[in-house]
Amino acid sequence: MQSIDDVQRALAAENYVCGRSLATVVFLALKLGRPLFLEGEAGTGKTEIAKAIAASLGRRLIRLQCYEGLDASSAVYEWNFAAQMVAIRAAEAAGGADKDVLQEALFSADYLIERPLLEAMRADARGAPVLLIDELDRTDEPFEAFLLEALSDFQVTIPELGTIKAPEPPIVILTSNRTREVHDALKRRCLYHWVDYPDFAREMDIIAARVPEAADALSHEVVGFVQKLRTEDLFKRPGVAETIDWAKCLLALDVIDLSPEVIADTLGAVLKYQDDIQKLQGSEAKRILDEVRAETQAA
Repeated sequence: MQSIDDVQRALAAENYVCGRSLATVVFLALKLGRPLFLEGEAGTGKTEIAKAIAASLGRRLIRLQCYEGLDASSAVYEWNFAAQMVAIRAAEAAGGADKDVLQEALFSADYLIERPLLEAMRADARGAPVLLIDELDRTDEPFEAFLLEALSDFQVTIPELGTIKAPEPPIVILTSNRTREVHDALKRRCLYHWVDYPDFAREMDIIAARVPEAADALSHEVVGFVQKLRTEDLFKRPGVAETIDWAKCLLALDVIDLSPEVIADTLGAVLKYQDDIQKLQGSEAKRILDEVRAETQAA
């Protein structure tokens, strides 16, 4: 990808519609070889862009899904203890073996289970993989500190095998839903971009790309309704992923336009908390739908 326009075209070919500011930071991350840190509400497309970049470049996507309690060893490698035990028992049954030789064999690559960070450091004939470190805000601060070294030098150390350095740095995408602040030291090593909800026109383009069988009139009502929902006082506002899911659900039901009854029956595709769903039951759904249609007629 030689330009920002190239990035937008390549991502669009993978059905990922993005604005120029996001395409610009992706272009810079690729050109400068810098990790890209994407922050924003859940469902705004942060994970999807890593998939689109990998597909457009023909690279392997390696995903590290973060969670509370994730530690460096789980993210880098583990020893296959079950296989090691089998080898020990086999050596004992065979009359024993030289302990030093057996220990060296047990802690060799044959018994190593590679986890995402180590996989990303390996050579790949297709080129450096795309390493997605997803929902970093779910991990603990010690793991962030570990990443400082891993993302600076692109190498990991296994005591029994030594240091393994990536022949070519992977393309790194980190995401956060901002459930907590990620440390500034990690952010400084990355290019940063806040991924916001798309405006109406871009969300229409996204629906056209991801749900092309949806009629324009239905897409217009769905996108307009979701955009209105995001201005309501909800516990969790719907993301783009929910807009796409809702459109697919409506198509599965052969719905050609929205009605308060249809909205009530399918609201679980858009809202994921009962309190939010209750707020939209009855007259509220009709009020929002009336507003969407009034704005459509006025346009």
